[in-house]
Amino acid sequence: MDWFYNINLLEGWLPTTLKTLTLLGFIAVIVLKSKDGWFDSLLKQFGWGFIGTVVGYVVVWLLSDVFLVFGVSLGRVIEFNIAFGIGFISVLVAMCFDSGTLRKVLAIITAILTLATFALRVDIIYGEYATVGSLFGRNQFSALEAKNVHKASATAANTVDEWKKLGKEGKLPADMPKKGIVRSVDIPATTSNFKARTANVYLPPAALTKNPPKLPVMVVMAGQPGTPDRFFSAGVLGDKLDSYAAKHYGLAPIAVSPDQNGTITHNSLCSDTPVFGNAETYLTRDVTTWIKKTLPVETSADKWLIGGYSQGGTCATQLGAAHPNIYGHIYSAGGEIEPTDGSHKSTVKRFFNGDEKEFDKHVPINIIRSHAPSKQTWFSAAGQLDPKSQKNQKAISTEAMKAGMSVTTVVVKGTAHDWHTVNAGMTAQIDLFGTETGLGETGRQISSYPNLQVVAANTNRESD
Repeated sequence: MDWFYNINLLEGWLPTTLKTLTLLGFIAVIVLKSKDGWFDSLLKQFGWGFIGTVVGYVVVWLLSDVFLVFGVSLGRVIEFNIAFGIGFISVLVAMCFDSGTLRKVLAIITAILTLATFALRVDIIYGEYATVGSLFGRNQFSALEAKNVHKASATAANTVDEWKKLGKEGKLPADMPKKGIVRSVDIPATTSNFKARTANVYLPPAALTKNPPKLPVMVVMAGQPGTPDRFFSAGVLGDKLDSYAAKHYGLAPIAVSPDQNGTITHNSLCSDTPVFGNAETYLTRDVTTWIKKTLPVETSADKWLIGGYSQGGTCATQLGAAHPNIYGHIYSAGGEIEPTDGSHKSTVKRFFNGDEKEFDKHVPINIIRSHAPSKQTWFSAAGQLDPKSQKNQKAISTEAMKAGMSVTTVVVKGTAHDWHTVNAGMTAQIDLFGTETGLGETGRQISSYPNLQVVAANTNRESD
């Protein structure tokens, strides 16, 4: 069944075939004659399609932006795509009422194909589910084995500077592979007792040698709904870090993507609450302790980054600002202004017993203010077609700058609230983090990256 689970949903033969069959089916249904006058019937049928599109958009907009059924706004691009899909299906349904058997059957089949095509289109826009396996929550990565884990040796070239020196002299270890690995691992909830799903970890080539150097760490979290492996499937983070390592003597940050929610349907708010458990304690204590005890990593905050997308980005800003002793760097893509599970009112009532003051302690802007002054960095990306995230980004960056953080915010051209935004921003963030942690420099400005427009910065930070 591996061949089935590995079918690519974002590109390749499946999306192309579905789109082609849908188009051919739609043309065939239009060409076939209806029982009444062909042209007059067609006008009525497309009239129903127009009504379906308008009604569909209004319903989706209400669910997404007014009632916040999905926790966050779907974004205009997604809303329009869903509405157009409903419109096309409305036309095909209308065609069934004055058609012969052949046209009716073909219309039904084409309606099913249209549903699949537009569903896949939404996924392509988001970039969320990369394979069939990811639809079923199937972890794409094998378990981390003991043979792949090596602690940094006190007698080896266990600093990045010493490793780079060996690289320049052509004396890197012969056992270093060309690429890193992505593996799955269960991180014990020793202190928190939080019921977390399996995490994923990336180890760069240098970390896979018998005597690896101590490396910087990236802790990254997907959005909700989502799974911990999203950053390595939809986000292709392993490939990005491999590309970085290839230019830096096998050096790259170690990346760990833990589970902050427990299940695909839960939103823990990345807080310790009686609803879904001690998520904050799990992330900041259990995950941190496991990384430091198990992997060859630096332990100082200036070598650690916490980041995420959407709800994961909100979480990163919350926890990063609240725990400057652990994380010196924060990355947020499409982050929210505050943690929410539904409306603000329902969130406060359910998670904090209606106590607004208690809830306020978990709002990123309030956390940043209460921990000022700060020497942390905050890098944020928002899609050009995602005005809500841009608004959130602006509000948080203003407070972060006031608090003394080194801030850079970018808008990604042509993207929305999706993984394309995450990936474009992450490419620059990896290089920037590499510069700030001493892995290497190339002197690139953030604005030189494809599709990135710097909208705010309080420093002349350059990226690697």
